[in-house]
Amino acid sequence: MKYLLWLLKAAIFFTLFAFALNNQHDATVNFFFGTYWRAPLVLVVLVAFAGGMVVGALGMLPGWWRHRQKATAPPPPESAAPVVPSLGPAASPSSNDLPIARHHGL
Repeated sequence: MKYLLWLLKAAIFFTLFAFALNNQHDATVNFFFGTYWRAPLVLVVLVAFAGGMVVGALGMLPGWWRHRQKATAPPPPESAAPVVPSLGPAASPSSNDLPIARHHGL
């Protein structure tokens, strides 16, 4: 299994390497107001991919911060816990009052 994963990673690497070698022609990216950027196509694709990763991570930051605050927040005080009355020995249900467990097959 270890060799199969290594072989898969090598195949992905060589595929991307061949893509980079086959796309060495200059590409022009036109911006606003007549400005442009001229670079090899593989570099333009790499920058677009990295920019997409950054935008995606920035979009997930608010959710990460909310979850982190919930995880590091101190627990509520014990006095705020709801009080559940105990049934005591006289009010415990008998075996006849308990629901019957039925097994349902899938």
